[in-house]
Amino acid sequence: METSVKKNGNTVAIVTMFFVFAMISFVTNMAAPFGNIWGFRYAWAGMAGNLMNFTAYLFMGIPAGNMLIRYGYKKTTLIALAVGAIGLGIQLLSSVVGDNIIVIGGENPTTLNLFIYLLGALVCGVCVCMLNTVVNPMLNLLGGGGNKGNQLIQTGGALNSLAGTLTPMMVGVLVGTLTKETTMASVAPLVVTGIVIFVLAFIVISFVRMNEPQANLSNVKYEHSPLAFRHCLLGIVAIFFYVGIEIGIPGEMNAWISRENFEGAAAVAGSLAALYWLMMLVGRFLSSIISGKVSTRAQLVTASSVAIILVLIAIFLPESVTFKSPEIKMLNIYSGEVPMKCLFLFLCGLCTSVMWGGIFNLATEGLGKYTAKASGLFMMMVVGGGIMPFIQDWIGRTAGYVNSYWLVFAMLVYIFYYAVIGSKNVNTDIPVSIDEPDLRDL
Repeated sequence: METSVKKNGNTVAIVTMFFVFAMISFVTNMAAPFGNIWGFRYAWAGMAGNLMNFTAYLFMGIPAGNMLIRYGYKKTTLIALAVGAIGLGIQLLSSVVGDNIIVIGGENPTTLNLFIYLLGALVCGVCVCMLNTVVNPMLNLLGGGGNKGNQLIQTGGALNSLAGTLTPMMVGVLVGTLTKETTMASVAPLVVTGIVIFVLAFIVISFVRMNEPQANLSNVKYEHSPLAFRHCLLGIVAIFFYVGIEIGIPGEMNAWISRENFEGAAAVAGSLAALYWLMMLVGRFLSSIISGKVSTRAQLVTASSVAIILVLIAIFLPESVTFKSPEIKMLNIYSGEVPMKCLFLFLCGLCTSVMWGGIFNLATEGLGKYTAKASGLFMMMVVGGGIMPFIQDWIGRTAGYVNSYWLVFAMLVYIFYYAVIGSKNVNTDIPVSIDEPDLRDL
């Protein structure tokens, strides 16, 4: 009977974490298309919201890990959902307040509503940092680590990608053709929807009873840091680059196509970005099926090597080679001649789909009681999703959008190195059990 109750508690916990995974993507993937709106008014602001969103990880990662140890998974999730609703509310406020208040003067004066939006993006970043800190270690631990833990992360990731597919598409439909007159008011319905979802999620999860793995860690003695494990340290660097890749590929493609000279370019760009996330959905769904039999390392090696090839093809393929994007009038999506390069870029989603779960799974393998602290460090490095796309966007604006993908290529090479060599645990002599003493400190 006790085993049955525990099993049901685990099932509830797993389903809850799957839902949280989707919420993370819904909030995160608002940043790039929202940034296109601001980018038309202020050239430097295109990736500024995305940067603020991910900057939150830098200072919130370790506190989020400590919250996990002190309050547990459920309470940390509830706090994160409340913060997320506030963050979206601040972004909504930017659509109605401060458009006539000049903060920075000059030829193109910057108004207060941009800074209100950026504050909202930062608060939302705090939310998704806490949610990420919860969901990844919990699914990995509920699956018992190894291939099964990776399988649960990939299944949750499939829902994450579904939300990521829908978000830029919905923004593109709401905006249509992007102009300097386009404001955040155009996407207000989507922001309001997000607030409602967060509030409902808070209410539902408040009443959910779930089993929490490693629920009592506040009195555990930590003799070392997770950074004492080489595979964890190198994995943290890999996560920094991976999130830059995941956000940079569709984000820069969205910025690029949005500025093409045809009607409804923003809607077409949103559709192309959605295809990238759709590919991630497909890839994670397939990975969730095979992860019980195919090792995490084998998947990561294959995915990173194929992604390198796809990016190189996209870089070297002549821009004159194009294809006509489909027209869907009922969704306000217009047809336009799009460079064939975009095809290979959104196909990269099939490869990046397995990288987050794969890197996290390999980097936390064998960490035991250090898993929660390692998760906090991982969340700090998610700031790469703000820093690297910001650098890529600068390269794109100065040296050309296509050339910016050389940065993506370099980061993929590191992921390949980590999959082949860096992910091996060479510190198996460090005790990781909660009750196991470290004899080297005696």
